[in-house]
Amino acid sequence: MYTDSEHRSVDGGGSSIVKEQVLTDLDIDQQLLALPGISLVVFVSEGCSSCRWARQQVPGWRLPVDRVCWVDAGHNGGAVERYEIFHLPALFVVCEGQFLGQIHTPIVAAELADAINQALTRTPEDLP
Repeated sequence: MYTDSEHRSVDGGGSSIVKEQVLTDLDIDQQLLALPGISLVVFVSEGCSSCRWARQQVPGWRLPVDRVCWVDAGHNGGAVERYEIFHLPALFVVCEGQFLGQIHTPIVAAELADAINQALTRTPEDLP
């Protein structure tokens, strides 16, 4: 289950372990600054097969995050530009409103979990 851009609950139909949320140009900064806990922000696109696979698989994984925030790169050009997205899927970690940067790792459960844990040790930066 996740919320759409108007914060309505949407049933993803799968067995999600982590919460899912959809962010847009209109609310990405506000939401990431306000959300408690750890957020994995994932920029995806419908035309990207790796993105579609990640969208199906990642919510069912046991990751050290409170939620996965999906951003459709094809419909949110402002966020794509601010976050300097060049390759999809692109992953970022935000904890308690603090931007911990991009993570570069294969989208494999164990490696992604390790990369998130490593990101949590970084010095926070301002959101892009």
